Amino acid sequence: MKLIDTHAHLNFNAFKKDWKQVIAKSLQNNLEIINVGTNYQTSKKAIEIAEQYETGIYATIGLHPIHLKNGFIKLKTDPEEGNFIAQTEDFNKGKYKELAQSKKVKAVGEIGLDYYYAPQAEKELELLKEKQKQALSEQIELAEELNLPIIFHCRKAHQDLLEILKEQQIVGNKELRGVIHCFTGKWQEAQEYLEMGFYLGLNGIIFKLNLDKIIKKIPLERILVETDSPYLTPPRAGEERNEPLFVKYVVEKIAEIKGVDYAEIAEITTQNAQNLFQI
Repeated sequence: MKLIDTHAHLNFNAFKKDWKQVIAKSLQNNLEIINVGTNYQTSKKAIEIAEQYETGIYATIGLHPIHLKNGFIKLKTDPEEGNFIAQTEDFNKGKYKELAQSKKVKAVGEIGLDYYYAPQAEKELELLKEKQKQALSEQIELAEELNLPIIFHCRKAHQDLLEILKEQQIVGNKELRGVIHCFTGKWQEAQEYLEMGFYLGLNGIIFKLNLDKIIKKIPLERILVETDSPYLTPPRAGEERNEPLFVKYVVEKIAEIKGVDYAEIAEITTQNAQNLFQI
């Protein structure tokens, strides 16, 4: 039975020694993978990995808000995601557009807003938010130029992201396509994303937060499954590092919550991924 992990990071250091083995095991189990870029280097690495495979392994390009140079906060580690070092940079549209010439690039992302780490001074906080919003707008423009869907990251910033997306769609008369990765918002926010035509990405976070009521309401036709490997490992995996194959536990959990067969979740979410990313 085919599955697609729509959000993994085998391009990260956690997999530098064995990503080939992880991919081989995944492909043998009829699992395809989208490797997601978070800055220039990881975007480039995702492409380099994907280009070694004729099919089944894909890449995305983008500058994650955590990696955006801002001058206000210095990130060293994220206690929720293990050892994490932010490699900051300014967004360079030309460099990312050049990366997108590869046929393996299927989306722009992950990009978005992240106010989890924020300066306490109000003036600095506003400057941080404005810088993130500017980089997001530039990357949305890039996605439109490339005719690619977008993978959105959003943490403690759903109202600002919704405002930007509504402005893009209504004022700019633009029909954006994409997914809200690792959705953890409220049902009202989920509804607004769904009304705009976006997919919602579900991963191992659903084992940590009680999102059952929201998951029950999300139409299957608007769900994508993902791992966010090497992070957010489902407890059922019995491992510390998350891997693409563990997306099956996310599918199992969604099936339990919705009261439908595993096979139905697998089939529909795979079709959703194929439709959005054209794979």
